[in-house]
Amino acid sequence: MARDLEDNIALITGGAGGIGFATAKSFLQAGAKVFLVDLDQAKVDDAVKRLESPAAKGFAGDVSKPETATGMVAACVEAFGGLDVLFANAGIEGHVGPLVDFPNESFSRVLDVNVKGVFYSIKAAVPALVKRKGRIIVTASVAGLVGSIGLSAYVSSKHALVGLMKTAALELAPLGIRVNAVAPGPIDNRMMKSIEEQAAPGHAGDVRAGFSSQIAMGRYGGSEEIAEMVLFLASARSSYSTGAVFLADGGFVAR
Repeated sequence: MARDLEDNIALITGGAGGIGFATAKSFLQAGAKVFLVDLDQAKVDDAVKRLESPAAKGFAGDVSKPETATGMVAACVEAFGGLDVLFANAGIEGHVGPLVDFPNESFSRVLDVNVKGVFYSIKAAVPALVKRKGRIIVTASVAGLVGSIGLSAYVSSKHALVGLMKTAALELAPLGIRVNAVAPGPIDNRMMKSIEEQAAPGHAGDVRAGFSSQIAMGRYGGSEEIAEMVLFLASARSSYSTGAVFLADGGFVAR
């Protein structure tokens, strides 16, 4: 495997989850040091242990809090000596249900994590990234490009995230920092299982079949497939790309 991130230092939020953990593994194989951030300390510790590498360390905190963002960046720089890549990946699906009945507190929480969390992360990371002409990748979604019944908070958050990414790309390009988004389609992970079960309790398989029927390739993606796209965006192979949304959706949006 090519060592596309040799001697790079990457901070990954949502690092104990499916896409975050798969990306950490991919980055390590590409030569990077990885700093995982997630909400639960036990899950962070377990993820770092499973990576089985001295080049992997962790940090627990709620990314919807600005103090977490400043703390995780400071801890990463202290642990490894700098920062080259921010993968702002942490996100939640929240409640699934009709907009008119959607709980206000759930709507706010989704935006706090999915939008404010990325905003705080980028803001905190820029001073370290600018020293090394760094890269930022955010996890958007096909839900940032199209609507989806029952997911008003999640869809709103991912649309907002695409706008945030584009603005950051314009502002940070003069500083040598590239900013892009990866937009996964349905992925075989915890989040999709939660959405399926909430959409039709006891009939999650029917919901999965419905989603799969809308995907040109006829299947959900794997976290490892998204990790490979993130690796491309973090590496010099994407050196002329910034401000863009890179779909990894099996053809979901092509219909």
